[in-house]
Amino acid sequence: MGYLEQERFVNCVIEIETSLGPRKILKVLLQIENSMGRTREMRWGPRIIDLDLLIYNDLILKEDDLVVPHPRMYERRFVLQPLSDIFPDFYHPELKKSISELIELLGEEQRVNRIEYKKLKE
Repeated sequence: MGYLEQERFVNCVIEIETSLGPRKILKVLLQIENSMGRTREMRWGPRIIDLDLLIYNDLILKEDDLVVPHPRMYERRFVLQPLSDIFPDFYHPELKKSISELIELLGEEQRVNRIEYKKLKE
């Protein structure tokens, strides 16, 4: 997706339980990116880390600097596939579609290769 002249990278999805609201979570994610040396020179360009808030329960939020659910997640198999692994019952609150329906709509153009955690440690 986006700029393709870059190294391969690993994408993952995690689920957390928190008392933080979406705005505070975004602030923490940006702080982590900055602390690791993330620079924003080109949209979708090479980066050392990229952290996104994909969903927040069934919240629909549209603000200038924060949109939840993530506005392009439904277009990206590399987001939907790992999300379906940890949250197979996910139902997009705005599009009113299940995760399996969203994946099916993508067709076969996008590829995702699963890497088991133990392979990353080798």
